[in-house]
Amino acid sequence: MSPRVAVVGSGPSGLYTVAGLVASKVPMAIDVIDRLPTPFGLVRYGVAPDHAKMKIVSKVLAKPFARDEIRYLGNVEVGRDVSHAELVELYDAVVYASGTEHDRRLGVPGEDLPGVLGAGEFVRWYNGHPDVAVTHYDLKARSVAVVGAGNVALDVARVLSRTAGELRDTDVPARVFDALAGSRVCDVHVLVRRGPAEAKFTPAELFQLTELADVDVVLHTGGVPVPEPDSATDKRVRQNLEIFQSFVETPPRNRSRRLHLHFGVAPREIAGDGRVERIVVEHTAPHEERLVATGEQAVLPVDLVVTAVGFRGAAVPGLPFDEATGTVPNDAGRVLADGASVPGVYVAGWLKRGPVGVIGSNRPDGAETAAAVLDDLPADARSRGGGLLSLLAEREIQVTDWDGWLRLEAYEGTLGHDSGRGRVKVHDLTSMLIHAGPQRFGMDTG
Repeated sequence: MSPRVAVVGSGPSGLYTVAGLVASKVPMAIDVIDRLPTPFGLVRYGVAPDHAKMKIVSKVLAKPFARDEIRYLGNVEVGRDVSHAELVELYDAVVYASGTEHDRRLGVPGEDLPGVLGAGEFVRWYNGHPDVAVTHYDLKARSVAVVGAGNVALDVARVLSRTAGELRDTDVPARVFDALAGSRVCDVHVLVRRGPAEAKFTPAELFQLTELADVDVVLHTGGVPVPEPDSATDKRVRQNLEIFQSFVETPPRNRSRRLHLHFGVAPREIAGDGRVERIVVEHTAPHEERLVATGEQAVLPVDLVVTAVGFRGAAVPGLPFDEATGTVPNDAGRVLADGASVPGVYVAGWLKRGPVGVIGSNRPDGAETAAAVLDDLPADARSRGGGLLSLLAEREIQVTDWDGWLRLEAYEGTLGHDSGRGRVKVHDLTSMLIHAGPQRFGMDTG
């Protein structure tokens, strides 16, 4: 009997791990387990809706499911429907690539006021994640602060700045489209602690700001000139500085919305009478290779604050967890407990290395974890031959399969026809399960 491997999580880290296992041509059966009926994780729910080209990677990630020995088990949550201990008993190797994360906090007074939200929550909302299916943002705010110096901050700022016409061709759910189309936002302020040369934006993301249909981009550098691009040795930084200079040189065009990039400011307090009304920032400056506060403060009137200062991994029941790094201790993907490898248990993606990197970072990461699994995998199955489907059936869990995902995907392709749109996401779990339908797996023989 061939060994059985479970991969928990069907995002890029999990599916690149599967690809690495398949490429080895070692006979094995692989079950990809996800708590949602929809695969692809951050590709579906993390990539901004106006980045359709980036989502093409899902076609590559989907390739292993054309093989009979690889199954998709959707709507199955480890810790709720099946325990870690049960998975370890049922499979010869278990790889966790679930990548669950929480928004990091700012750590300033007032961040718990109504009108303050994490970028992760907001991104899940506009991407139609079922975890926020009942969340509603009416976007009556006219001025928004986005705190952060990375691509997630730019994604949020860009989506808030787009017109209804620009959003029409995206796959955002109908309720999200209606909310964004009716938005009253006029000013979006992106707050960056350091200077333009230190911003973590990628040039491609930054350049997209030049293509917004009805937006003036305004740079605020505290009177400090943008460094000359030729002064940068790093190509990414040099390209960013060129784009920043183009913003400075472009005269205002009297657009209806403005996207402000503020450099050298750090949030100190969020205040308001019962909800957000303003954010207090303090100017910063470099000093002896450190960033120091200057004591000079300013107040920005804002109605909404979105924090995009990074994510923090969440513990998986049954696995060791390092609170300091937000990761599962591991050696090249092998889970470690008290410094020793835990037999048959592995991690990939954010659980392995922390919530950093882009989608492509998961390819070598997954390959490394796959190599560890292959090195350790027994020639013959030592598990009791699968049986997860039988266990879930006893517990009356509705499991969805890959064909169910394809049916749901096809249904999403029809949703926008009546409103002149293309594909539109289904955002609530109940509807997902209805359109994915009951699983059509064969006998669970292992």
